[in-house]
Amino acid sequence: MPQISVDRLQPGIFVSLAGHGWMKHPFLLNRFCLSSERQIQAMREMGIVSVEWDPARSTVEPLPECPAGNASGPEPDFGRAALAGMQDEKRMRLERVRQQREGLARRERQFEQQAIAAGDIFRSLLARPQDAHRHACALVGGIVEKLVGTENMVIHLVSQKSREGGLAFHALNVMGLSLMLGKTLQLPDEEMRQLGLGGLLHDVGKQDVPSRILRSSRRTAPEEEFYRAHVGYGIKAVSGLRELPVPVKNIIACHHEHCDGSGFPNHLVAERIPRLARIAAIANRYDNLCNPFDLREAKAPAEALRQMFRNEAARHDQQMMQLFIKTLGVYPPGTFVALSNGSVGMVVETNAADLLHPLVMLYDPDIPRSEALLIDLRDAELTIESALSAAKLPVETVEYLAPRGRLDYLVEGSRN
Repeated sequence: MPQISVDRLQPGIFVSLAGHGWMKHPFLLNRFCLSSERQIQAMREMGIVSVEWDPARSTVEPLPECPAGNASGPEPDFGRAALAGMQDEKRMRLERVRQQREGLARRERQFEQQAIAAGDIFRSLLARPQDAHRHACALVGGIVEKLVGTENMVIHLVSQKSREGGLAFHALNVMGLSLMLGKTLQLPDEEMRQLGLGGLLHDVGKQDVPSRILRSSRRTAPEEEFYRAHVGYGIKAVSGLRELPVPVKNIIACHHEHCDGSGFPNHLVAERIPRLARIAAIANRYDNLCNPFDLREAKAPAEALRQMFRNEAARHDQQMMQLFIKTLGVYPPGTFVALSNGSVGMVVETNAADLLHPLVMLYDPDIPRSEALLIDLRDAELTIESALSAAKLPVETVEYLAPRGRLDYLVEGSRN
């Protein structure tokens, strides 16, 4: 970008301070569009003589150069007050970022605790079925209680570090995404609990399928038959849960059924598939596309939704599919985005009340990832210009924003 004298700046000019170091200036971002004279005065107080500017992102032209010797006496110096004010403002905004980061860390700990609990439930189903049922109901009930009666849902991307395996993560994702859709459909409390319990237990039969078959993307006919048997194994696994409601068993039995009859094991069609099973089937397919066993085949959230809505439309309940897309939002958590200041980020939190302005983690190689900036687009002078494909981004950008490759979610209720 070309250089410009600070004396020629005015509000509306897009500048870059990347060369000055993020910790050494009072602005929240390294690249931004000037919005006030106070910002320019702060630059002067810092001793900045010139900055880079982007003509394409600026809304005004620079001021004309002042002829030498044309000053009409000394001008008052307002720079010190401007700089102090901006430093105070940056401290306040950084405190908000710190609180947001602590909130994400709390949710990650919560997700890891849930993953450990889910793993314990799966392992105890055969030996202690009633204990497993009680613990599963408690886990689901706590989540449903936080969703029921709240105005909005917040969907968080979490970076789990649990020792538990993929089955627990997948179960929690399907449970959370199912409950998200169930709340949008305004299901009554009891059905929400049944939906959550079915989502948690839907794949429990996979514990009896060899890992190499589960992980294979090119199964032989006998291997595919073995894989599909996980539905029956799941029903067998919960047979000791005497009080398990029929709708929960039907989620286990029917989460691979398709509305066009192409699913398994019973090739049910349309509304013959129980309603809660149709919900869980959508959540299950979405998570399988975003988190396949081979992460090289993973779809970005927008790509997964596009495939389900366009290429697999006949498989899914269309009303539910439309509501699922609407609830996840234009930019679901895990989406890489290009921002209006030229930065790249990843959506880490969305809110049903304002889907176009999520919480975004910014990529900035000058800032350690552990301290990465979190920008709430509802408060910032930034907008999302487009969603980006991870395959088209530099490796270092992807590893900074999404080092694990997996997309795991926590869904919470919000009264905001």
